[in-house]
Amino acid sequence: MTVVLRPLGRVGRLPLASVLGATLIALWATVALLWPHLVPYDPDVQRPQDRFLEPSGEHLLGTDQFGRDVFSRMLAGARPVLEVAPAATALAVLAGTVIGLLAGGVGGWLDEVVMRIVDALVVFPAVIAAVLFAALLGRSTGVLVLVVAAALTTLVTRSVRAATLVEREKPYVEAALLRGEPLWSLLGREILPNVRRTVYVEATSRLGDAVFAAATLSFLGLGQPPGSPEWGAAVADNRVWLGNAPWTVLAPALAIVSLVVGVALVADTSRRAAGDET
Repeated sequence: MTVVLRPLGRVGRLPLASVLGATLIALWATVALLWPHLVPYDPDVQRPQDRFLEPSGEHLLGTDQFGRDVFSRMLAGARPVLEVAPAATALAVLAGTVIGLLAGGVGGWLDEVVMRIVDALVVFPAVIAAVLFAALLGRSTGVLVLVVAAALTTLVTRSVRAATLVEREKPYVEAALLRGEPLWSLLGREILPNVRRTVYVEATSRLGDAVFAAATLSFLGLGQPPGSPEWGAAVADNRVWLGNAPWTVLAPALAIVSLVVGVALVADTSRRAAGDET
């Protein structure tokens, strides 16, 4: 009984904001996986005779200009977002951690070159990069993942490098150098475990950025094709109807906001926890 209650006790001590954020993330993750079993209507079937119906018991969030059920499309739109955002975040955190460790741990000319490249990429607008990638490689989920990951990698690199520079000045690193530890061991076995909190905070923070970036690129027509239930594309398709059918825009927009806020709440808690432990 004690073993069972111990995890529940830890959950009970979590801040309410963190619990709420985790609940929102879990809710949308479940929807992304199970939406075909949750939608009351086929999200792609057009019913012209039912266009612009207001929210009701039959259509919880109304219908759009083609008579498609907005609630069903909002649920179906969770999967494209959650196919891109976690993959882009994982790729960015992996690349940014490796680059940041090398730049901060090795220092010298390598650090100088890496940071000049990172500074140049930060200045270069992500939207222009997305246009170039789409023109060269075509519009696809894989291209969207690469574009979002590239934009986030620079942010992760900066944070991990800064944490690595702090750790490099500590006595345990000097002791490892005196023992003659190779570079890979110094970075992977000595420094990486001590910057893991920074990596975790970056992972939770950048997931929200990735959700917003993916939706924004789809809104601009650089992600999912027109007509897709993906939230950003749905906002773009229906924004002209905001005046006479606001539910067609508000539903996907609020879905984006709820997921980004959920991730932000968890990220804020992780930042506070990391700050308390340092």
